[in-house]
Amino acid sequence: MNRKLKILISGGGTGGHIFPAIAIANAIKEKQPDVEIQFVGALGRMEMEKVPLAGFPITGLWISGFQRKLTIRNLSFPAKVLSSIIKANRIITMFNPDIVIGTGGYASGPLLYVASKKKIPTLIHEQNAFPGVTNKLLAKSVTKVCVSYPEMEKYFPNEKIVITGNPIRKEIQNLTPTKKESLEFFNLKQTKKTLLIIGGSQGAQRINIAIAENIKKLLELGLQIIWQTGSSTYELAKESVGENKDVAIYEFIQKMDMAYTASDFIISRAGAIAIAEIIAAKKPAIYIPLPSAAEDHQTKNAMSLVDGEAGLIVTESEAIEKLPVVVKALVENHSLQESIIANLASFSYPNAAADIAGEVLKLTKEK
Repeated sequence: MNRKLKILISGGGTGGHIFPAIAIANAIKEKQPDVEIQFVGALGRMEMEKVPLAGFPITGLWISGFQRKLTIRNLSFPAKVLSSIIKANRIITMFNPDIVIGTGGYASGPLLYVASKKKIPTLIHEQNAFPGVTNKLLAKSVTKVCVSYPEMEKYFPNEKIVITGNPIRKEIQNLTPTKKESLEFFNLKQTKKTLLIIGGSQGAQRINIAIAENIKKLLELGLQIIWQTGSSTYELAKESVGENKDVAIYEFIQKMDMAYTASDFIISRAGAIAIAEIIAAKKPAIYIPLPSAAEDHQTKNAMSLVDGEAGLIVTESEAIEKLPVVVKALVENHSLQESIIANLASFSYPNAAADIAGEVLKLTKEK
């Protein structure tokens, strides 16, 4: 009797690492339903909550990032690394996986390091145009590297690279709501163009301040707005809008498939998954990268689209001054809208999760 296929997956710290990991796990299960999948995360990080909600077991390692500035927290870093390597070794010995997958984040470092030392096949997925520290450190030792952008041979051995794109939620990959029902869901008109503003799941304070400062100018363009604010600037947003019925304000939008379908234009952060969803939704977008993101990777993500004439960019520091000007230029230029939508096609990887799952299963057969 054949032994059940066993897979360890690690990715966390942010939704940008966790949700691709879950999408890959689900795609593997679709291809091979009797697979046994176990996650490994960092204690106290959001994966410890999100992964069980997605239906997968998870074990936590005592690990965190190394702070780039001098801080007392760095004193415990060597002990955390050693503790995590010992625990990762124990997990791998007990679980005996056929392959170990990492999608970035602190916990994937020790786990994939131990797996590669034990000659177990390993695969990492890099979501961004500029790789995170963990994935860069693992590059030489892992078996395969799935990436989301071209020209990643600057960071990873060329012979290991497969371009797969970023896995995203199924309901976004295959948008089923109609525009009419989506606009009705947000109590908006079918006669107006709709601007969707998303700053990531937590909102984005500086983007929201820029929108609040310019809300009159945006509405004067004949737009109606769906605005996800996060919790910290929700009251500021409501105050800036007053009683205007052309703006639907939410702390958090649960039905993002409806939001994408309702929208004609988008203002967004430039996280890898946000960009992948906007590409799948085929919408012209203005990106405002988070300048404090590690290695300024959001700017590099956005610039890969800008260079391919598939998006526009406004820096956070210039958002108050420039955002209304760039929105006006986009809204009033139909040929620019059409060319951006057409150019998004070259960044589209609709089968990303299934393709990564295919690479995973291929490596297990080569064992």
